[in-house]
Amino acid sequence: MPSLAAHLLDPFLRFQVKRKLKRASDARQLRQVLGRPMPAPRGIRYMEAILGVRGEWAEGMASPAAVMTLLYLHGGAYIACSPRTHRPITGGFAARHIRVFAPDYRLAPEHPFPAAVDDGLAAYEALLDLGNPPERLAIAGDSSGGGLALAVMLAAKAKGLPMPARCVLFSPWTDLAATGESLHGNSRRDPMIDGSRISEGAAAYLNGADPRDPLASPLYADLAGLPPMLIYAGEREVLLDDSVRLDANMRKAGVPSQLRVWPVVPHAWPLYQAFLPEGRHALDESAAFIRGAASAG
Repeated sequence: MPSLAAHLLDPFLRFQVKRKLKRASDARQLRQVLGRPMPAPRGIRYMEAILGVRGEWAEGMASPAAVMTLLYLHGGAYIACSPRTHRPITGGFAARHIRVFAPDYRLAPEHPFPAAVDDGLAAYEALLDLGNPPERLAIAGDSSGGGLALAVMLAAKAKGLPMPARCVLFSPWTDLAATGESLHGNSRRDPMIDGSRISEGAAAYLNGADPRDPLASPLYADLAGLPPMLIYAGEREVLLDDSVRLDANMRKAGVPSQLRVWPVVPHAWPLYQAFLPEGRHALDESAAFIRGAASAG
């Protein structure tokens, strides 16, 4: 049953986020709306570092030694946000005994596709070069960062690099061609995103590139060989079909995939884990899924 907090968050986001996003006309305004950090978990150490690209580590200060390392790609439509805005998620994983590196990858429109993919791949290669065995590595992301996590794995596969052991996606944006039925069917129900504006955000990132390029829209990729996947989506999201179709394609490609569709919750809801029980539950479950790779090994 959805929590009271989820029901209360819905109208708040409609007024504070969706209304402002509909009015945003450029990258600067979009960054103003999306760039405000949410409360992050306490007891987490955040350390700047360069692993291929600049970013930050998130580690628990009083927790047992982490057995898994996670590469986390933040969302923000490839235009906004940073590792700092996504500390509720990276810190949430760190509090659950997973060491996290979040790259501060380049953003559009100043740095369009495929800059974000190049930076994400550089960070993944750096983690491997540090001696992290792939069976102790995982990758995750939310929204555009979810699509980017998939693109990084596809780019790594093309280079013959080993795959990470697990992948977690929160409300992933996987189809920049904007063909999902939920873009229209859920446009009024989604408390954050207007489905009619998805193509605008995609155009700013693509800068003329083909929206069905697999590294931009992993929904159209050959997904064979990717690691076991855990995908989260909200039933009211305009991007719901990006997850539903991705899960179906994963299964067709022989990739173990689990899809979790939650009622009432907003897009990328683990960001609100400080006051949203569903956010904490998703982090609990996804962290256990990631740690399970170590147990299986």
